[in-house]
Amino acid sequence: MLLPPKVFSGSSNPTLAHRIAQELGVALGDAHVKRFSDGEVSIAINESVRAHDVFVVQSTCYPGNDHIMELLLLIDACRRASAGRVHAVIPYFGYSRQDHLDGKRGPISAKVVATLLAAVGVDRVITIDLHARQIPGFFDVPVDHLQRSAHILIDHLCALKLEEPVVVAPDAGGVERAGEIAKGMGGSIAMIDRRRGVPSKMKSMRLVGEVKGRDCVLVDDIIDTGSTITEAADLLVTSGARTVRAAVTHPVLSGSGVERLNRSKVMELITSDTIPLPQEKQIDKITVVSVAGLLAGVIRSVHEGRSVAAVI
Repeated sequence: MLLPPKVFSGSSNPTLAHRIAQELGVALGDAHVKRFSDGEVSIAINESVRAHDVFVVQSTCYPGNDHIMELLLLIDACRRASAGRVHAVIPYFGYSRQDHLDGKRGPISAKVVATLLAAVGVDRVITIDLHARQIPGFFDVPVDHLQRSAHILIDHLCALKLEEPVVVAPDAGGVERAGEIAKGMGGSIAMIDRRRGVPSKMKSMRLVGEVKGRDCVLVDDIIDTGSTITEAADLLVTSGARTVRAAVTHPVLSGSGVERLNRSKVMELITSDTIPLPQEKQIDKITVVSVAGLLAGVIRSVHEGRSVAAVI
């Protein structure tokens, strides 16, 4: 007899974990995550997980290092409690932008995190819209990389019924993503060609494509400080765009990102709940769609031993 899956949550995104559990028709597992006075993490699993498929939901967003440690200890606790299999569900995979050597003697930080997860005995990783396609290859365990999260954003965009929308990649690396969303919306694509001078100093931006009088949608995987999206929006408006929206999977929005977005020419940011937005970041310009159903579908397929190809 197949035992029901167990879903546990770290402290990074309990609301999403609750939604996933509801989609699966199970109660969220009873795990106690706290910190001692010196900052050390303490974990307690307060129910039996013996022989169960366990899914630990934890985005490694800010504070990323603390949330990574929680995830590692939750996995270890489940392993020691004789769980059948332990799966890490990481909606937002922190350190994904550090996927290659940056300089002669730097680390490949995304690989280090992958190694740590394997070391504590994780059986599988489920994640969404990684910054770099090579990251699943850093793991020695199966990785279900959900790249169809864009379809959740497409559903919202299609409901807007924009006439002849233009989906815009803010840089050359986002052209494939822009093409996928444009296909789903029935629109065309454009790209912003960015040429850099000295490191991190923008030399020039050039629009490739026609946007005059059109409704534009900027797409990306991550919005952090917001400078890339807001600078791109300025260029689109200057080039005659009628409206500018942004569709981005992971709302990191660090530092002054929310203030920059609020002042920008972006009329709406459509994003997901892979990272929770605290009250002070919930501005009128931001629309959040949930990935709970998407993740629950993958969890159900993994648990029942069915292919997840149609989902990812």
